[in-house]
Amino acid sequence: MLNAIAAGAMMLSSLSAPVTGSGMHVVAPPDDMTVSVVYANGSGCKPGTAAVEVSPDKRAFTVTYSAFTAQVGPEAKPTDFRKNCQLGLNVNVPPGYTYAIAQADYRGYARLEQGASASQRAFYYFQGMSHTTETNRSFHGFMDDTWQETDLVEVESLTWHPCGAKRYLNVNTDLRVKGGNSPKGTTSFITMDSSDMSLTTIFRVTWAECP
Repeated sequence: MLNAIAAGAMMLSSLSAPVTGSGMHVVAPPDDMTVSVVYANGSGCKPGTAAVEVSPDKRAFTVTYSAFTAQVGPEAKPTDFRKNCQLGLNVNVPPGYTYAIAQADYRGYARLEQGASASQRAFYYFQGMSHTTETNRSFHGFMDDTWQETDLVEVESLTWHPCGAKRYLNVNTDLRVKGGNSPKGTTSFITMDSSDMSLTTIFRVTWAECP
């Protein structure tokens, strides 16, 4: 399933042209791109529950989770209303190249009672850099369905990995649920995993030659 999804990740058509003001020219991805998880911290990605796979076309990589669920209800612990995950990813950058995250697709499932609500927050940045891209979304009950959200970065706003530097890509995600005025004794939850117990979060990568 992961290979099929990752292989279908296509680059934005606008990325075939030079990036205005960056001093770089977007090119085809190098052949030896690799991605590995350096660290995974948080209640939503305990050790062994997050993994990374690179797509065959080297234009995307997929982060999968197997235990990322926030919930409220009779059987939930007080801390279960919020789950988070911070990943440190090592993206192999061949000499003379750099990359930027152009798009991220998040998928999951939510079961919210009437009156309950949930939110999904995501942000990412390169180690040691102050620029952070952040998005927030909300969901409201009644809801009993899968969800998918896309973060799309405009070409002019791409944040490029510093040429010649060694910086990890930090990816942070946060899920929260509020019971609100939902009926007492009911459970509401939001999860970042699909029916086969693995979320597909696809990060679509744009490559460029360093100036």
